[in-house]
Amino acid sequence: MFHIIGDLFDAASLTALKEAVAELDYEDGRRTAGALAARVKRNAQAVPGPAREAVIAKVQAGLMASSAFNSAARPKGFARMLVSRYDGGQAYGTHVDDAIMAGARTDLSFTLFLSDADSYAGGGLVVQDRAEDRLIRLNAGEVVLYPSDTLHRVEPVTDGTRFAVVGWVTSWLRDPRQREMLFDLDQAIAFERAGRAEDGQLDRLAQLRSNLLRLWAE
Repeated sequence: MFHIIGDLFDAASLTALKEAVAELDYEDGRRTAGALAARVKRNAQAVPGPAREAVIAKVQAGLMASSAFNSAARPKGFARMLVSRYDGGQAYGTHVDDAIMAGARTDLSFTLFLSDADSYAGGGLVVQDRAEDRLIRLNAGEVVLYPSDTLHRVEPVTDGTRFAVVGWVTSWLRDPRQREMLFDLDQAIAFERAGRAEDGQLDRLAQLRSNLLRLWAE
């Protein structure tokens, strides 16, 4: 399942983050791609260093503070995060993400968009599934979370510059069906709490969530 999550940063923090990624030094993005992906990858990625790590730390903190992200991903850790830049017709052809990165399993991939949607043309993230190609193009500060085992691509950026932070999550739960059931339970509990449900019903839902997590967590 795909999850689009917003409200990770307040206006001031988002502005500071956008300014920070624009000031980073960048290099050829193929340096971090696998052998197959490197053939179709044409973008730039931020050079490792304190400035880049500060950006990644802010993004990680924003994600971990989000109840929606935690409910959808059940994050055990982040396998890797990169800061990417596309301009001048750059694109990333169809590929699948590596199953293991830095010794960690990749269960979920995410893209945090950091350029205003009207500041560039093209650059949509296209994720394939058996039914259709899904084109995802979000506002700055919004993140899309999707399964790492899918084929996907980034369309050419034909005008302007597209900045984003991309990353990969190792979940406590391997099975996407288990993650989705727990996510649905979280939503039900939140709905019932907002509706002031009877305490007994809310307690039963909370107990079921805890027991499923206890059964499935690795």
